[in-house]
Amino acid sequence: MMEKIAKFEKVSKEQFVKDWLHAFSESDAEQAGAVYEDIQLPRRATKGSAGYDFFVPSDFTVRPGEQILIPTGVRVRMVDGYVLMLFPRSSLGFKYRLQMNNTVGIIDSDYYNADNEGHIFCKLTNDTVEDKTVELKKGTGMVQGIFLPFGITEDDNAEAVRTGGFGSTTEKAVKTNE
Repeated sequence: MMEKIAKFEKVSKEQFVKDWLHAFSESDAEQAGAVYEDIQLPRRATKGSAGYDFFVPSDFTVRPGEQILIPTGVRVRMVDGYVLMLFPRSSLGFKYRLQMNNTVGIIDSDYYNADNEGHIFCKLTNDTVEDKTVELKKGTGMVQGIFLPFGITEDDNAEAVRTGGFGSTTEKAVKTNE
């Protein structure tokens, strides 16, 4: 039997609208609110699937060489000792070379308590060499998340507390160790 170690949730509507408007300045609060209402939480497609599909919250077109930052509206609460790793959906990478900008997204368990409510974003790049445009349709899978256990070293003494997202733990650790 599989161990249940996490729960996906939506971020607050206020957080989502703020983040959506930052990513898509041509949008307005009413449009962002409508997108929020339709957000689907990640789920596995089959009993044997390792990955939880994250769904596109709105229709997007990503032309060759373009990138897009997509607020998912999703956060995840998980037990300590696990990490959520995000990977491109195999079919999108294989057919279009759609890639995550950071190659693999790492969502730590303490990100849930970050200043932005642990809002998970996906930054995708159409890295095609065949001049293919990617049409991401609302409600289809764009990335997949896999929960993995991790270990720490015997002499680990990390005590910093996360406040933000990208780079916040390294910046905090550097300041703490100076």
